[in-house]
Amino acid sequence: MENDCSAGWIAAAIIFAVAYWGSFFDDNKEAKYGEDFGAPINCRAYVQESVDGFRGGEYDASAVMNGLERNCGANGASWKNNR
Repeated sequence: MENDCSAGWIAAAIIFAVAYWGSFFDDNKEAKYGEDFGAPINCRAYVQESVDGFRGGEYDASAVMNGLERNCGANGASWKNNR
């Protein structure tokens, strides 16, 4: 007797479809910068700018961590719903 696992495949397909559909609405899918000054406006861009600034010696670790928390922390200013 064979097991009928079509329900499992259907459930997996639905989960995959929902996850794939949700990725279209990801605000951090790509780095975004403001048009006026070129400043980062989403977390993906802000994190990269922070890392680059730290590695280039422009910012120390404390300044980078404070900025990341302020902009990309739980209630950060760079999250789409807080802009």
